[in-house]
Amino acid sequence: MTLPLHTAVDEALPLTAERLLPDLTEAERARAMRVESVLPAIAEAAASADAMGEFPPGHIKLLGDAGLLGLVVPEEYGGLGGGLRDLAATTYALGTVCGSTALAFFFHCSASSRGLLPLAAVEAGLFTDEEAPVVTAFAEKVLHLMGTEERCLANFASEAVKASNANVLINTVATKTDGGWLLEGEKSFGCLSGTADYYLVTARRADVEGLDGLSLFLVARDSDNSRPRSRWNGLGMRASDNNGLIMDSAFVPDDFALTVPGGFTRATQMSRGSWVGNQVAIAAIYAGVARGVWDYALERTMAATFADTGKPIASSPMHQVLIGEAEEALTEAHLWLRRQIDLEASDPPILPKPAVVASWKLAKGAICERSHEVAILALKMCGTSGALMDNIIGRGVRDTAMGLVQAFPAERGKLDLAKTIVDQEGWAGLTTADSFKK
Repeated sequence: MTLPLHTAVDEALPLTAERLLPDLTEAERARAMRVESVLPAIAEAAASADAMGEFPPGHIKLLGDAGLLGLVVPEEYGGLGGGLRDLAATTYALGTVCGSTALAFFFHCSASSRGLLPLAAVEAGLFTDEEAPVVTAFAEKVLHLMGTEERCLANFASEAVKASNANVLINTVATKTDGGWLLEGEKSFGCLSGTADYYLVTARRADVEGLDGLSLFLVARDSDNSRPRSRWNGLGMRASDNNGLIMDSAFVPDDFALTVPGGFTRATQMSRGSWVGNQVAIAAIYAGVARGVWDYALERTMAATFADTGKPIASSPMHQVLIGEAEEALTEAHLWLRRQIDLEASDPPILPKPAVVASWKLAKGAICERSHEVAILALKMCGTSGALMDNIIGRGVRDTAMGLVQAFPAERGKLDLAKTIVDQEGWAGLTTADSFKK
């Protein structure tokens, strides 16, 4: 009999990352060993971090000392040279012990796309000879900050205002001033607010209409006229410092900005998957949380015995049904996740980009819904005595619930896919406030 993929290899594969990707290369495995080395400390801090609702201050140094702040930064910029498979494997592994840390780490690593994609666009000839040096300089600055300097970056795009035809509406405005730019706006979502060294902010130039005005800015944490928006009292992922960002004429020097008209959209054309790439690594977090909470529930229930028979409580018919359902749901989450990783990381590509994006629209919801289902089954497995706010069960249920709404719910992904199939029309990744005010 063939066991579910996530359990058949557990005994043979000692690294947590290999429970998701059992075919790690030698280089990927070396990077995964760095991740494995930090898991005990992150696990130890998880309960108190969740209770306090704050990202542990020592985690940035912990991750930096392990070289992980440069995980997906090329070696020539001081990083480890990892790719999407490494990022997904890492967020999965971190998720098994602390979903909040995994989410914050993802948002740091996602900033690398603002360096890698522009460089790829330059190489592809999407910028003129005049534009290319400016784009290259900014992209390399982002990558050197993450790799060579081991700085922590936060990535801010989302805003409280919404548009019906896009996941993200950019309303933050950048106005030119002597030596740089002044940013006015409010970001509602983005981890490591008040913690990261730099905030990578997406804003629109006031003097350029539509998507061509989208630009990137590195706002120093201690810069004047920028501050966290408000303390976030979230249901789950509470220790990710997801406090938003307010900018009241926050100054950004010219060399810390990428404002070439159309530069942002040209760069995102180089993404293999969703509009900025790497989004599958968010879904890996929730599968990792599900893996961690289910391991806890199964071990707990196997260790407990019936007083009259001495058999494990897990041997009861009810518990065996729960075990079967959880194994099925966890396997489905892993299979969806591995398929999407393959589609976005394979070289050469398996499918063209539109098909990869369409797959992601389904995969995100399927992975997150199956992961939450596993957490609920773990809750049932452990009963009332295990239903505590401050244990792995409580965090697992709350953290996986966030996957149901983060980025987009499963229902929106299905609708987006259906509109693409029927009308050849779907939601865009993002839009600007002035693009529909005609």
